[in-house]
Amino acid sequence: MRELENFIERAVILSVKSNLMLPLSELKPPATPSHNSVGRTLEEAEREHILQVLRDSKWTLSGPAGAAAKLAMKRTTLHSKMKKLGIVRPS
Repeated sequence: MRELENFIERAVILSVKSNLMLPLSELKPPATPSHNSVGRTLEEAEREHILQVLRDSKWTLSGPAGAAAKLAMKRTTLHSKMKKLGIVRPS
């Protein structure tokens, strides 16, 4: 928002009489998010992250090499999050 405000202020300063002169060369294209994050909610991102860690740990929840340890949470917390996010171990 501040960039737009500054752009308009510069346009007014550069303008002569009633013609608004827009310094189009100063416009930047909008930043594009990475393809992985487009249209995802925080809950979806959390779900995908937990799934990836579970896959990496071969679906082991507890222990030093388990998903809970890698996610820095208790096994019971991870289990609750899995339930809330609808994550089930594939058969």
